[in-house]
Amino acid sequence: MRKITNDRHEVLFHRYSGNPILTAADWPYPVNSVFNCGATLLADGTTLLLCRVEDRSGKSHLCAARSADGVTGWRIDPQPTLLPDPFNYPEEIWGIEDPRISYVPELGKYAVVYTSYSRGGPGVSLALTEDFRTFERYGVVMPPEDKDAALLPRRIGDFWALIHRPVTTWMGAHIWISYSPDLRHWGSHKLILRAREGGWWDANKIGLSPPPIETSKGWLIIYHGVRQTASGCLYRLGLALMDLNTPERCLLRGDTWVFGPEEPYERQGDVANVVFPCGYTLGSDGDSLKLYYGAADTSIALATASVRELLDWLERNGRPDQPHLQLVS
Repeated sequence: MRKITNDRHEVLFHRYSGNPILTAADWPYPVNSVFNCGATLLADGTTLLLCRVEDRSGKSHLCAARSADGVTGWRIDPQPTLLPDPFNYPEEIWGIEDPRISYVPELGKYAVVYTSYSRGGPGVSLALTEDFRTFERYGVVMPPEDKDAALLPRRIGDFWALIHRPVTTWMGAHIWISYSPDLRHWGSHKLILRAREGGWWDANKIGLSPPPIETSKGWLIIYHGVRQTASGCLYRLGLALMDLNTPERCLLRGDTWVFGPEEPYERQGDVANVVFPCGYTLGSDGDSLKLYYGAADTSIALATASVRELLDWLERNGRPDQPHLQLVS
């Protein structure tokens, strides 16, 4: 049964009552904040979060936390799991951030796509791992300014597909897809979801949140929209559905946001009014979703949802989106 609040919008994401689930106080070494984590289920059912950790110099690195139930009892690596390596990868000189994790069955490895912060701005980097102990770095695969990227877990035809968010000086910040035969050389770049204009909640700047969720009806996209207000930016989440075999085609996109900052730990922090998920896990039923999100760039929180209910909401409230036609309007 769908829950209706007093203002009559449907509640699709349900916050865990013990939020936030991870904070800087939980860390085994000195840090400023922990947020924006990638997530995956390991072979033994353990939930792994690869957390963005900002140190007291202002730079970020990645650190893994593991839990048997994905909620409590987190075991945090005693040292950083993946540090910037500016000697070999100068594009990481100012830190690495916001990982998204996709398990790739064809490779038998996890693909970690993250933001590397260079002197030229943020770019998209890729690393592969089997165990989150050692990593095969590919370096930058999308140059600055680009971020909010994730790899689809299987090829589309003969090509790997990367969803990402480049920024241009005149066209804004929209979601694109690019294709590669080998994970190193990327092309066939296509705009797939455009930030709206004017007073919309997702005007001017959007980006992928966690990796797309493969369903029988298409790739379910949870994306963030950024609205500029008099008191600063406001980050909320929306939904879209892309075609399963042609993921650059948007089948449905909701007009309204479905999750936004409400609780004090989301409203107050290093960056106020931010909910920013980079990872999720799915239950064995293929429907129960745990969404892990950064709260106010300060802590990590958890919300649960039903994939079936998200798709049902989109079917009732969404409409096709044609970003290439909007650009010339």
